[in-house]
Amino acid sequence: MFQVPLIILLGVGVLWKGIDLARAPHDRVLRFLVASLVLLMAGEILSFPEANESIDTATAVGLGKVAFNGLYMSGLFALVLVFVSAMRGAEAYRRHLRINTGLLVGTLTALVLAVIATPAGMRGHSLSTPDMAHPAIASFYLVGNAYFVYAYLASGLWALHYARRASRNLGLGLLTMALGLIGLTITSVNRMILVALRVDEPGSHEAFNTVNWSLSDWAMGIALIGICYSGGVQLITRLRSVVHHRRRYHELAALWTALTAAYPELVLNRPPDRSRWQRLRRRRAYERRFYRRLIECRDGLVRLSPYLTRVAPDADLARGPADQLAQHINEALALKPAAESPHTELSAALVASPAANDLGADADELIALSHALRERTS
Repeated sequence: MFQVPLIILLGVGVLWKGIDLARAPHDRVLRFLVASLVLLMAGEILSFPEANESIDTATAVGLGKVAFNGLYMSGLFALVLVFVSAMRGAEAYRRHLRINTGLLVGTLTALVLAVIATPAGMRGHSLSTPDMAHPAIASFYLVGNAYFVYAYLASGLWALHYARRASRNLGLGLLTMALGLIGLTITSVNRMILVALRVDEPGSHEAFNTVNWSLSDWAMGIALIGICYSGGVQLITRLRSVVHHRRRYHELAALWTALTAAYPELVLNRPPDRSRWQRLRRRRAYERRFYRRLIECRDGLVRLSPYLTRVAPDADLARGPADQLAQHINEALALKPAAESPHTELSAALVASPAANDLGADADELIALSHALRERTS
């Protein structure tokens, strides 16, 4: 029911977080997150009967199930490590890494041995097989679902843990995701119970199996809602931040243009990127461009301040009105010589000082000054 939407969602997540990883390749949480998304997406694709049968046809019967379980379990392993990687303390991280790696390797080894121990004619089995009493077949499903129980439950508990510490929107998404993962845990337990029941009565309790698959679909849907909500909130927050900083970046244009025309050395030119990969990794976000322009405007005012004190010796340059200060800036720029003597001693003065001592207040002050300067030059 949710298989195709899940594959699409995972694909979008791979592209989105893959770009973030390209910009921050040393981010351990991002590395595990992208690996988890890729592996889970590949596992979901292999869960289609046609894909599974193609692998069996190209290799040997039974390898399709092993490949699916290997990819999907590895994706859940990486998902657990996404949460583990956010922990503080290197020793705790290494301990969890060793435990989870051991569980995954042990489970996959047991599944491979179970397939090898299964007679060749029975390796195309499924959960509905009449041969569930065979020890190798029963152990395949019991061991596999035992790992799913652990991985879903561990991920759900970690999600609950971080939901309590996260912001309201992110916490709600993590809580919803955790409920879905706990639901998937229950369905994995139910499949283990079904295997035990079908050892004695092959093909029995079909109604129980049908209800469990329905519960699995609903649990996956709830987990999807949580993932979409958290991802959507993060995306909207990022877009709002980009729009906000982009607008403020352009609002500083008038002041920045005037000051950098007088002091072009304030703008540091970057060497051209040599490849598309480097351009992807080094592409400046509008947040960084805005703060860079803000710093360059502040540096320009410091450089211009000695001339401001000359054209307006009695003015309050630190707290004066923006429109009056804009007039003084135009006069100071006209007074400034094209080439300044390096031996001339100039004393800097405080210009356009914000009332509050924070970066936002400083930006507001310089943007107001930039608006006033644009009105005077337009």
